[in-house]
Amino acid sequence: METLAFIPSPSAGEIHLGPLPLRGYALCIILGVFAAVWLGGRRWVARGGRPGTVADIAVWAVPFGLVGGRLYHVITDYQLYFGEGRNPVDALRIWDGGLGIWGAIALGALGAWIGCRRRGIALPAYADAVAPGIVLAQALGRWGNWFNQELYGRPTDLPWALKIDPEHRPVDTPDLATYHPTFLYESLWCIGVALLVIWADRRFRLGHGRAFAVYVAGYTAGRFWTEYLRVDDAHHVLGMRLNNWTALLVFLAAVVYFVLSAKKRPGREEVVEPDVDGADSASAGPSSKEPESSSESASSSESASP
Repeated sequence: METLAFIPSPSAGEIHLGPLPLRGYALCIILGVFAAVWLGGRRWVARGGRPGTVADIAVWAVPFGLVGGRLYHVITDYQLYFGEGRNPVDALRIWDGGLGIWGAIALGALGAWIGCRRRGIALPAYADAVAPGIVLAQALGRWGNWFNQELYGRPTDLPWALKIDPEHRPVDTPDLATYHPTFLYESLWCIGVALLVIWADRRFRLGHGRAFAVYVAGYTAGRFWTEYLRVDDAHHVLGMRLNNWTALLVFLAAVVYFVLSAKKRPGREEVVEPDVDGADSASAGPSSKEPESSSESASSSESASP
């Protein structure tokens, strides 16, 4: 297979900041977290919340999400870490890649719930605000697979094919150098989903977790076809990759939630962070009473005068 044009892979999986080595995979995850907190924070304030609240809750959500993502990967790909010739300690080497988005979202939601509960905030409102930021973080995080030369698709000679070094190629196709860049497909899809959620939220004033449901449904639809293209080892159920089944089931759950939520709780929350209104009312109280006091004084003076 001769390819006239292709996307090159990095010669190394780490970037050196002076004497400090930084894994490309870790850098992409870090950039994604910052992007998610930044965008989520702007959207939260626009909905009436306080600046800094998203970052404070992210202190809970991000560590939980990282642990959940790693656990899902290790559990579903246990053969990589346990058994003959394997070293279980490698399961802790998160910088080498291996974060399952399903586990990251599930456990990250638990962490977010803890953070929200501590501040008296409803989790669905928070989820709606951060949804586009989460999928934008996924778009950035997928470039970590490019640094690691992993999770690519089937062989192809398309002009945008990804060139893989011999040591990272599948054992079945050691002589084929170019493959579908599924990391790029998914990254672009995630950007599209982020824009879709922002547009739908503004157009239909989504609330009570429905913006988050749009994100979940949109992402899983794209993940289904990118997963179908991949050639890395995976567990299969009824002839289909496990992650395809997961994407399908999660997609259906998101659609059902959206429909039921729209029927039971239409519209959007008026208050997302109760303390804000209380603080605003308290600060506005004295100033709003001054004119009334003045008018009462004037009235008393007039009644007292002959």
